[in-house]
Amino acid sequence: QVQLVESGGGMVQPGGSLRLSCAASGNIFRINAMGWYRQAPGKQRELVAGISGIIPNYADSVKGRFTISRDNAKNTVYLQMNSLKPEDTAVYYCNADVQETVFRRGAYWGQGTQVTVSS
Repeated sequence: QVQLVESGGGMVQPGGSLRLSCAASGNIFRINAMGWYRQAPGKQRELVAGISGIIPNYADSVKGRFTISRDNAKNTVYLQMNSLKPEDTAVYYCNADVQETVFRRGAYWGQGTQVTVSS
């Protein structure tokens, strides 16, 4: 089993910044990819940013404002969010594609952290 623990959410004014962290622990042979999703009330969960190896990808709505990074030694992924907008308000979830053994691979989710952008 693998656990993902997120931190760093909160409330911020429009134009502000937040940094989310997600640390993975447990039965980890290798983490293939990690990413951040978000879900706003009444909407479907959507991919915000992902990173596989050193290659990041972003939703169009956050390009130029959000940066995803990864510390492989710590099995941790970060999401630096700048120039936040009210429409960024959502619960943010960490996701990891984990190779637990040579033969077993699983996808795991964090518990979610609330990000609220409001004046």
